[in-house]
Amino acid sequence: MGAAATVMGRRMERSARRGLIDWRAAERIAVDRVRNSPGTLTAYELAAAEPVYAAAMREIVPALEAALGTELPGIVERSGVVSREDWVRANVSTFSGLIGRIEGSLLDQVIPPGSGFVKASMAIANRAVSTRQIAYLLGFLGQRVLGQYDLAILSAESSPGRLLFLDENIRRVAASLDVPLNPFRTWIALHESTHAFEFEAHPWLRPYLAERLERQLTSLSSDVSVLSRETVSRLGRALRGDSRGGNWMEGLMSDEQRREFREIQAVMSLLEGFGDYVMDEVGRDLVPEVELISTRFHARREQRTGVERAVMRVTGLDLKMEQYKQGEAFVAAIARARGAEALRVLWAGPETMPLPEEIDLPSLWVARVLAEPR
Repeated sequence: MGAAATVMGRRMERSARRGLIDWRAAERIAVDRVRNSPGTLTAYELAAAEPVYAAAMREIVPALEAALGTELPGIVERSGVVSREDWVRANVSTFSGLIGRIEGSLLDQVIPPGSGFVKASMAIANRAVSTRQIAYLLGFLGQRVLGQYDLAILSAESSPGRLLFLDENIRRVAASLDVPLNPFRTWIALHESTHAFEFEAHPWLRPYLAERLERQLTSLSSDVSVLSRETVSRLGRALRGDSRGGNWMEGLMSDEQRREFREIQAVMSLLEGFGDYVMDEVGRDLVPEVELISTRFHARREQRTGVERAVMRVTGLDLKMEQYKQGEAFVAAIARARGAEALRVLWAGPETMPLPEEIDLPSLWVARVLAEPR
């Protein structure tokens, strides 16, 4: 019996160490969730939308190039309409690659070699729960994301990103906002094309952000015991909407981790806020009824159901919503202070990226980076 238990324990360990997430199961569950969601289009209907976006991109790219003073070669050919299911599959690949960076370290802590049957069983049970959680998140996002500049930040390959448009979600939102569909499509495409500008016109940005994300992930995965002690209580407060002490994730970090996290958040705020600023500024000459679309769309961001707000707090998506607001206010303030030239200086290099405190106080960035009028 002892020998049998040992053999069983080793088999369980091998099974447990296959990964933190069963990605095939996660993809299958998430795809099932989005497959029958409201607004699903046929393959024929999705294909019929392709020429509309292609025409929009042919107008967007030269308008962006003129406004931002740089070329965006090839992005039109790397854009297209995808179904919710295809979006899920693309992002399963992204998520698995991201988690794969820290998976080995976490597995070594959760189930060290020789830990036996009990710990292996717990790890397998945790994998089943985590798989469903990530599947729920992908299914949740797959019904809400409108467009995406799909770029593997941490990939060793430097291949350019793709623009993905989820026309099923775009149609639903346009209808719910009662705004004209084709101008809304162009407006969304303009935002995502701005992300292409940010990364493809500035080759330093991708490795700059990747280095910080890699360092943050490695640091956060170094001590899983901290997560196990604090996560449940902080998650509970997040679900109740208790924001005292800041975001629940920051509460799990050391001072150094928190500093790096806020640096990354500042960069992300610039990326998202710049996209929002440009989609309205350039959109004035490109998108009919852009002011109506912008007003109703931004009002929609503030009108979430209780379930949506809870999911966003727990997953950190509330931070992304905050990035849009803070980043757009920062970019608009820079433009008011020093004009279009100052916006170009933003992307000059790592030294001109805003610091965390500068996102809330753009005058600090102006004083640091634009000490002399340009």
